[in-house]
Amino acid sequence: QVRLVESGGGLVQAGGSLRLSCAASGSGFSINAMGWYRQAPGKQRELVAIITSGSTNYADSVKGRFTISRDNAKNTVHLQMNSLKPEDTAVYYCKSRLSMGPGGTYDYWGRGTQVTVSS
Repeated sequence: QVRLVESGGGLVQAGGSLRLSCAASGSGFSINAMGWYRQAPGKQRELVAIITSGSTNYADSVKGRFTISRDNAKNTVHLQMNSLKPEDTAVYYCKSRLSMGPGGTYDYWGRGTQVTVSS
């Protein structure tokens, strides 16, 4: 059974930094892509950043402030968030696209971690 476990959320003042981590556990899979999404109250869930084996992509709103990285040996993805703004406040979700071999490719979500940026 595959699980994604996020950590690193919390409360920070505007201009501060946080580092989110997401670890994929289980067996029998390879990771095609891992990414972070966020959902603020009353808004739709949106892509923040995604990383594949060869590229990274970011939402325009976080470019230059957030950095996504991946530790393949630990099946972990990190999101370094700098220069945080109150509008970054949201629940941040980890998503992973996993190849299960002949079983196909599936998307898995973590439960989310709250990030709150105070002004």
